[in-house]
Amino acid sequence: METRRNGLKRESYVLSVDVGTTSIRCHVYDKEAQIRGSCITKVNLLYPEPGLVELDPEELWRGFVKVVNGAVQDSGLQMRQMETLGISTQRGTFTTWDRKTGVPFHNFISWQDLRAVELVRSWNNSCTMKAIHGVMMVLHFLSKNKRFQAASLIVFSTQHVTFRLAWALQHWKQLGQAVAEGNCCFGTIDTWLLYKLTKGLVHATDYSNASATGMFDSYQLCWSEFLCCLVSLPLSILPKVLNTGHRFGLTDPSIFGVSIPIMSVMADQQAAMFGECCFDIGDVKITMGTGTFMNINTGSKPHTSVAGLYPVVGWKIGPEVVYLAEGNAADTGTAIKWAQELELFSDVRETDAMASSVANSDGVCFVPSFSGLQAPLNDPKACASFMGLKPSTTKSHLVRAILESVAFRNKQLYETMLRETHIPIRKIRADGGICTNDFVMQLTADLFGRKVARPIQHEMSCLGAAFVAGLGVGFWKSQEELKKLQRTDRVFLPRNLYRMGDGGTEGEYTPILQSWEQALKRSMNWYGNP
Repeated sequence: METRRNGLKRESYVLSVDVGTTSIRCHVYDKEAQIRGSCITKVNLLYPEPGLVELDPEELWRGFVKVVNGAVQDSGLQMRQMETLGISTQRGTFTTWDRKTGVPFHNFISWQDLRAVELVRSWNNSCTMKAIHGVMMVLHFLSKNKRFQAASLIVFSTQHVTFRLAWALQHWKQLGQAVAEGNCCFGTIDTWLLYKLTKGLVHATDYSNASATGMFDSYQLCWSEFLCCLVSLPLSILPKVLNTGHRFGLTDPSIFGVSIPIMSVMADQQAAMFGECCFDIGDVKITMGTGTFMNINTGSKPHTSVAGLYPVVGWKIGPEVVYLAEGNAADTGTAIKWAQELELFSDVRETDAMASSVANSDGVCFVPSFSGLQAPLNDPKACASFMGLKPSTTKSHLVRAILESVAFRNKQLYETMLRETHIPIRKIRADGGICTNDFVMQLTADLFGRKVARPIQHEMSCLGAAFVAGLGVGFWKSQEELKKLQRTDRVFLPRNLYRMGDGGTEGEYTPILQSWEQALKRSMNWYGNP
């Protein structure tokens, strides 16, 4: 695509920024979706007390501006050549600010923050929740509607915004006063960035981010009045929900020197799904980063789960809404980093060779549960553990057991998706930092009995936001064109020697997997009742 300045043709490009849990990165993409310039900066997490995790809103904003300027400078291009801007952000991290001055009332409260854990536990054990569960069970019995069955099993989580926001409103008087005066704005990271980029003109989010807060009704596509009323969350502070592909506004020219149209805002996992071009029902994406997030495209209808899969809006572009069913394992990258800090290895790139240097894990099983176990077991009290240690156990055996646990959790999530959605799988693509590990990728393919593709670019969230923004301004014409730009580094084919098979076919990993599943059961409910 070209723009015309002073009678001269000038090539244009797409800017995209991904605000993750540990870093902010910006890429400049050309027409072939190749990266022409990049910049990255660290996200500084704050830990004011044990269990509390925060980010400084102004520091995050400065980091955002820094990476945009840095990426354009790295590309050797000029800011006026940037046709559009796309934004991808971590989910569930929020702040509130003064509607008149734009000054935050407090730091961002991260999705990892545990300050509301007692409030969540109290609600999950409350008579109100028991009554809701009972009513939903009756409605399911009468209607056979799975949505009521899922509601009868639902439990609240600290990872969703709902109770962390309720905690803030209960404990900080200035928030209550601002709400009463109609002077409080709530927003996840994307909303805050839109507000700052437009100098306060836009207070909005998109469907993908809203659907991940826990306060949004993905079936009705609106903020849940029932839930907000139940937990005393004021609807007046919530942002407007707009399409994922939408002209959100122009960046104020004082920020980057020119006005750049903001044409996409996306939650990171949904953006990664779009970056992987998983546009069709049955397409599966596995992101292995800090945690593992497995998503399947369920089409125009949200999936109702009874095993802990979460229905989220993938994206809404024009009238089309695409839903995803999502399962996650919280401690993928966390376990790798923990092992590195214990000096089991010095460089993550060593782990592939270490795991392959031994024939097996010597009977050692690792349970990756620093933050409990998610779907399908859904036990927040499970503990991380090594089991089966022997005098013969070496560092290589321990590393292999950790990497195996990543693939085993992938298998659990995958089988839960197959069992719950009954959707034929079309393709499986993996991204995230851990996907660079060949051992994990090969074992995942073996256990799935399906080929798993790894893209050349691993930062799919940034690319997905760029794709949506580019489609919005005609930089790219269609999703079919985007598929042609998809580049695969390697396709991992399942080896029959290890294949589990739909009927439980015996293979080398059958007894190992069974031992690991026993280890999971022994790790569950470890911390006992409160």
